Amino acid sequence: MAWTWTRAVAQYPMALSLFTLGVTLASLAEMGAVVVVFAHAGTLAGFTVYEGLLVYALAAFSFGAAQLLTGSVDRLGEHIRTGSFDTMLVRPVSPLVQLAADQFSPRRFGRIVPALVVLVVALVMCDIDWTLERILMLPVLLASGVVICTSVWLIAGCLQFFATDAREAANSVTYGGQALTEYPIAIYGRGLVRSVTYVVPLAFVSWQPALHLLDRPDPTGLPGFLRFLGPVVAVALALVAAQVWRFGLRRYRSTGS
Repeated sequence: MAWTWTRAVAQYPMALSLFTLGVTLASLAEMGAVVVVFAHAGTLAGFTVYEGLLVYALAAFSFGAAQLLTGSVDRLGEHIRTGSFDTMLVRPVSPLVQLAADQFSPRRFGRIVPALVVLVVALVMCDIDWTLERILMLPVLLASGVVICTSVWLIAGCLQFFATDAREAANSVTYGGQALTEYPIAIYGRGLVRSVTYVVPLAFVSWQPALHLLDRPDPTGLPGFLRFLGPVVAVALALVAAQVWRFGLRRYRSTGS
């Protein structure tokens, strides 16, 4: 289904190229904002500019991959209003798969590729003691971050089962969460730090993995063992997201159109 949409948008190569370039430039602008902040502040929460870029790249890659996989879920309310979601329900394919693949576009890679480049540069420039454990944990931490962001995206999108105009509220969680995790969360208030650790576990997308890779104590005073819980949190949140999706699907009533 994603390939079908890709072939469709590829019929207009110039538009696809310009859209992809625009997404890439937007990602580079976000990275530039991080560099400017560190250039003026010197350090944030004890993090240097390259360590800050490590936090940024972890968040940008995870949210970029989540948007690639489930970015179209935030259009659920539109499908419900127009009745096209009913069509998805009668097809012999999971409605979640159809919804996630809807209007898929390769331009979404414009967020992932720059994030990977910045991540590689940050990993090289940061003073990281590359033990075998850290080498093996790096892909696990990246995968955990993607699962967490994908789960948050799905849970936020499911709000539209109950309020079809809740897309902006969902976006405030997803895109707002990305903006929040692009900086060391130690710069925020204690209450917010605990909220993104214990309530909406976005701290496990970039902050805790960065602490693990850099072998840093947590300046917020949270327990050190939290940095090892990323995979556990990812699995738990994925199960919650699956249950929320099933609950919303059971509560759904056709538009009748």
